[in-house]
Amino acid sequence: MILTQDSLKLIGAVAKESGVPIKTIRYYEELGLLKASGRTEGGYRIFATDVFMRLKFIKRAQNLGLTLSEIKEFLNVHDEGELPCEHIKIKLQDKLTAIDEQIQQLLILKQDLSRLLQGWENIPEPQTKNQAETICPIIEKV
Repeated sequence: MILTQDSLKLIGAVAKESGVPIKTIRYYEELGLLKASGRTEGGYRIFATDVFMRLKFIKRAQNLGLTLSEIKEFLNVHDEGELPCEHIKIKLQDKLTAIDEQIQQLLILKQDLSRLLQGWENIPEPQTKNQAETICPIIEKV
């Protein structure tokens, strides 16, 4: 692939056009999510314009709860000439299962908190003997 001056962008231009901070672009490059096409004489990174497609994919995948490590795996599959859709589907199904489990745990916690708060008006008077052994009787009751 022959890169022309028009198809190359300085890291600052990439940051400005994509809305992704320069520091983040450098970090993504360090992790192997992005590849600079080279550097200027002044040492600035230069990227091909396909970097925008990759940055858009990374942002969307992160918004779906995928980790940078998982995203890197998908980009590697893509870079080998394959579509990573099946890999992504499996990972998203796993995320959905984890979210369902979290919802169940949160519903249980909500019930526990509601039960505790229902009895909040009946705070017993502290007894001097047991006061040192009790911090908050309502929370401590099982």
